[in-house]
Formats: sequence, structure tokens, C-alpha cells
Amino acid sequence: MHGSRTFFDFLSEMIYLLIEFLDELVFGVGEIALPFIRSDLQLNYTQIGLLLGLPGIIAAFIEPFIGILGDVWKRRALIVTGGILFTVSLFMTSISDSFVLLLSSFILFFPSSGAFVSLSQANLMDSDPTRHEQNMARWTFAGSLGVLAGPLLLGLFVYFGLGWRGTYAALASFSTLCLLAALRYLPPDSLSSPSFPSLRVVFDGFRAAFFALKRVSAWRWLLLLEFADLVGDVLFSYLALYFVDVARVTEAQAGIAVTVWLAMGLITDFLFIPFIDRQKDSIQFLRTTALMEVFAFAVFLLIPGFIPKLIVVIIVNLFNTGWYPILQGRLYSSLPGQSASMMAIGSVTAPLAKFFPLLLGFLADQFGLQTAMWLLLLGPLALLIGLPRNTVHLSPRT
Repeated sequence: MHGSRTFFDFLSEMIYLLIEFLDELVFGVGEIALPFIRSDLQLNYTQIGLLLGLPGIIAAFIEPFIGILGDVWKRRALIVTGGILFTVSLFMTSISDSFVLLLSSFILFFPSSGAFVSLSQANLMDSDPTRHEQNMARWTFAGSLGVLAGPLLLGLFVYFGLGWRGTYAALASFSTLCLLAALRYLPPDSLSSPSFPSLRVVFDGFRAAFFALKRVSAWRWLLLLEFADLVGDVLFSYLALYFVDVARVTEAQAGIAVTVWLAMGLITDFLFIPFIDRQKDSIQFLRTTALMEVFAFAVFLLIPGFIPKLIVVIIVNLFNTGWYPILQGRLYSSLPGQSASMMAIGSVTAPLAKFFPLLLGFLADQFGLQTAMWLLLLGPLALLIGLPRNTVHLSPRT
């Protein structure tokens, strides 16, 4: 399959990667804009935790239906509908003048991103079931490129006096263009129904999805994905605030730190694409880097000064390279034929993952952000405990 791809297949895959680029571009803007939004709307840490955690928890109850429909109905229609709501949510963010409206836009954003982005990922995985980890590496690189472009875009708009609101308006415009490209070039569903599926079909989809949860391997990869994200997106969510509030640097210096983090991630994610093709034991790679991450993250929290912390956070970023594509690729391989339903399966652990930013914000209000950040060490520690031990003849479905 990999050697017989047509130009149309290539174009479709590029659109999927463009959608992921857009999603992470929004994420990159949001993390750097957080100090500006906090100042503008006078938010406290608990409200920030709600913004980062509550929408994901609510989405965890919506996305299972989206995922099941993606396997039993018209996946392309769901992607397009998600893209429309995705764009609307960005526009809502751009006009938010209160915490309630901003939270509402985030609540809309999460499930629409699930339909627009997660189902696009599922289609990319289905395009070549023999190369899940390799295609996840490409997907991750597209996301890293978007995350890095986010601060640059925000900085440009702030420089010209348009601020974070103007940036989100521009993101809504770019999202519209991506949506039009998806409408024009995404392939039709191979199996489509002229009408909405019956409740029995949806129920059978749920039953098949949750039957997969009886597999120990599915639980393993689900939980490890969520814990690994603690030193990924969760750390990144609080990184700018950490440098401002704990390291006592300016917002500009915090922006430099985050940009360096993103640039490092882009470079390592790009280099990881050929690396994963040559890697014979990706599990041992995860175990080794997780052990290194424990020490690196502890040093990051303990070492004083802007420059030393900046150097160590680069090392922290380096050691978690490849965690997401390997773990996500393993999860896809453990669930053959259920690529879209994985959204329903993933909803089992999603509330736990989305609870972490909320818990971190609450602990920061109670004990200070420096103390609360030690919670993130659970990420690499979970990998050390939960990864399978015998990897000599381990198949991707194990």
C-alpha cells in the first residue's frame, strides 16, 4: 500500500497534516497568549485551570459519539462539521470579553477539534495500517511546526497592536481556508450511509469499542499516553506562567523560553521521522528516555536562574521526543479496524488527563506554582512502571 500511493492520496494526507498544523497553531498561540488573556480578563489560577481542564472533561462525554459515528457513518461529513464548529469557536474566542464567554468558546473548541482533527488523524492512520508509528511521527512533526509558528504569529500581531484577539480572528480565517481545502480534496467515505445510522448500529459500535477495553494492551497505551502528556502539553500549558511567576522573568523572556522549547521540539520531531524507521525496540527507547526525564525535570525545578532553567528545559524537551508517536501508534495498532472508535475508547481516560491541569491550577493557588509542578513527575514515572518488560518479540498489538 505504501508503495502504490497516488497523487490524490498524497494530497489527502497533506490536508490531514495541515489540519493538525492548524490545531497546534491554535494551541501554540493559546499557551503564549495565556498571560495576556489573564491580565486582560483578570483571571486567577483556578479559572486558568478551569479553562485548561473543564472543556476537555466535557468533551470526553461528547467525543465517544463522534468517534463511533466516525466508524459507522460518514466520517468525511463529521470532519467537515467539526471544521465549521472549530472555526466558530475561534471567532468566539476572538470576541471574548469575559471569563464565561471565553470558557464557552473553549468548551465548543474541544469536541469540534475532536471531529475535525482526531478523525483526520484516524483517516491518516487508515491510509497505511503498516506504518502507524511512522505516520504518527509525521503527524507529530506537523503539530510541532504549528506550535512553533503560534508564538511567532502572536508576536507579530502584538507588535502591530492587534493583540491576542486579532490573532484569534486570523486563526479563524485560516481555519476557514483549511475547511475549504477539506471540502474540496478530502476523499469520499468508502462506506457511507444515505441516512443517519440507527440506534442499534450506534449501540453495536459502542459495544465493539468498549469490548476492546478488555485488552490489557489497550489500557496500557491509553494510560501511558495520558501520563506522558504531563511533561508534554500540560507542562507547556504552564511553562510561560512558570517562568514569569516562579523564575521571575519578564513576559518577553518567558516568550523566549517557550519559543526555544518549541524550536527544540520541532527539530527533534523532524529528526525522529527517519529515526523511528531504524528503531528496532521503541519500548526500550521509551524506558531509557523516561528515566533520563525524571532527573532532568527535577533539575529544572530545582536549579535557579533564567539561563540555567532555559538550558535544562531544552533537555527536558529532548528526552520526551517520540513519546507521543510511539504510544499513539501502539494504541492504533492494538485496535485494528477501530481507528475512529478510538475517540470513544480514549474517553475513558480523558477525564483523568484533563483533570491534571485543573488540579495543577488548584494546587498552585494553594501551595504555589513551584510546588504544584512536582506533580508532573508522575509522567515519566508512569512510563517506567507501566511499559511492558519483555520487548524482544513484542508486536505493536501487545
